Amino acid sequence: MSALAGAGVSLLLLCGLLILRIPMLVAIAAAIFFNYYFSGAWMLTMPQTMMSGIGRFVLIALPLFVLAGGLMNAGGISGRLFEFARALVGSLRGGLAHVNVVTSMFFGGMIGSSTADLAGTGSIVIPEMRKNGYPADFSAALTASSAGIGPMIPPSSPMILYSAVTGVSLGALFLAGLIPGLLLGLTQMLIVAWLARKRGWLPYAALSLDEVARTGKRAILSFGMPMIIVGGLVIGVFTPSEAGAFAVVYALLLALFVHRAMNFRDLYRVLVNAVQMSGELLIIVGLSFALGAGLTNAHVPDFLVRIIDHVVIYDSMYFRILALVVLAILAGMILDPLIPVLLPIILPTLIAYDIDLVHFGVLMVIAVVIGQVTPPMAIALIIAGKIANVDQIRVLAANTPFFLGIVAFLLIAIAVPGLATWLPDLMRN
Repeated sequence: MSALAGAGVSLLLLCGLLILRIPMLVAIAAAIFFNYYFSGAWMLTMPQTMMSGIGRFVLIALPLFVLAGGLMNAGGISGRLFEFARALVGSLRGGLAHVNVVTSMFFGGMIGSSTADLAGTGSIVIPEMRKNGYPADFSAALTASSAGIGPMIPPSSPMILYSAVTGVSLGALFLAGLIPGLLLGLTQMLIVAWLARKRGWLPYAALSLDEVARTGKRAILSFGMPMIIVGGLVIGVFTPSEAGAFAVVYALLLALFVHRAMNFRDLYRVLVNAVQMSGELLIIVGLSFALGAGLTNAHVPDFLVRIIDHVVIYDSMYFRILALVVLAILAGMILDPLIPVLLPIILPTLIAYDIDLVHFGVLMVIAVVIGQVTPPMAIALIIAGKIANVDQIRVLAANTPFFLGIVAFLLIAIAVPGLATWLPDLMRN
């Protein structure tokens, strides 16, 4: 068996195992051993490549941001952000649905993870929407889709992983996701406004500037963490690891001593969850680097370039990027997390086509978001459906307008790279 054929079979093995619900760690390890065995590669290069991947300096920030997100999630910020969002947009037609989106925009900026956003806001917003007459499947679908804003708005765990694999500045990636994240939230609010007018949904609360000021005052400290972190990274005050450490201290002080919403038993539970999640992610990152190295040695990136050149009829960078993003979306349907597994494989192709890595980083995060609401995995729909106690198929059907909206947004983001690159270029100059 040739090295390229062995690499193809190892990828099919990986996909098959994941579809059969085999844990990702086991599936990736099996694919690596299969590829190394049939390619005749030296097996001792596998642990060496894993350690080289895990040793990336920026990855020190990953467990710190995971812990900071857990602290903020358990620190009583969900209710405060919900109240502020209600005061801001609750007076619009279909106000509670708008509150859902704006709360996710706020909360995603604190946590940077869509699943954490779902856990933090879904338990508040979904029951409230059902109590106010919104269909359960729509409530779950909207919450699952709006949670996808979280990875776009800094701080963002997918952006940290992308930075670790590509070497792109984390500060530039955080800035690149800000405008697309806000525009994605606006897109979802426009869809909600259209549905509200069509279905006759009423405002949720009257507009009161006093209430906006009161709830904003209660929530203002929660906005301090992303603003200080991103600002510190951009102007060079923090390295990524220092920013993560600051985020942990800030979140700890806010949860324990300011909001007083968490005790030491809750702190222990958050620490355990952060260690478990970080350990799993870092092992996956190491295995993914080993898999990427094996596939690169088998000339899979070169083969991918030839395939794209045959598929893309016109000599257009737009269609080349679109082809790579479609590949990422297809992979994201079964891979979670997507970035550390796929990116080491396609990174040589991105470099060969001279694609702007900051721009593509935003597109990869959007692909992650689409994968989380697309079967067969559809992890966001599953979580939201469980909170709403509704069948996943109904949630999938109700999510159609939001799915089409994010796909349309993705096409625009590919065609207009400035949405992602303008702000980093402005701050760099």
